[in-house]
Amino acid sequence: SYSRMSTLEVGTIAPISGSNDVTLGGSSKNIKFASGTTVDFSTNTPTTTLSATMKNIPAFEAINDTNQSMSNNTYTKVTFGTENLDTDSCFASSRFTPTTNGKYFIYSTLTIQNGSNVGIAGHIQIRKNGSAIFLSQTNVYNNNVMNIFSVSASSIVTLNGSSDYVEIYGLGENSSGTPSILGDANGESIFGAYKVIGA
Repeated sequence: SYSRMSTLEVGTIAPISGSNDVTLGGSSKNIKFASGTTVDFSTNTPTTTLSATMKNIPAFEAINDTNQSMSNNTYTKVTFGTENLDTDSCFASSRFTPTTNGKYFIYSTLTIQNGSNVGIAGHIQIRKNGSAIFLSQTNVYNNNVMNIFSVSASSIVTLNGSSDYVEIYGLGENSSGTPSILGDANGESIFGAYKVIGA
């Protein structure tokens, strides 16, 4: 037997009578389209099963469903008690520890209540392995005050898929009294992450 390169020119490829499928290629083989070819799926959308490398997973999102008090002007780990999503069971104890190495998009928003006429600042930190890697803050000056601060942070973080973890810390500063991180079923405070495809 022998094989050789050849060109097959046809208008339509259809399955033989009694068969529902046409198979192109084989095990460990790639189907390639020539340079400049336009692949048009406007009539029929192909169905496929994406591998894990082509999905934004592991991924999770959680909310702080109850108010959380904290010491004045002190960074406090935020408790996120309700999961909206956790694809790979990588979120526990308000900590994200993904089981696949790669780059992850991390995001969080905190709603910090400082009390009427006493609020000075609201901060949010993304921490990797306990160390701050991103900080966002809102401050007031010239003896002004603010009751509620909404602060957000997002960053792309490299995680090793085994021991690396991410947490969110918040800070509220008052001229007096005790600040708190607001939370309810509507997600006043939220924390989430997902793996970046191809990174």
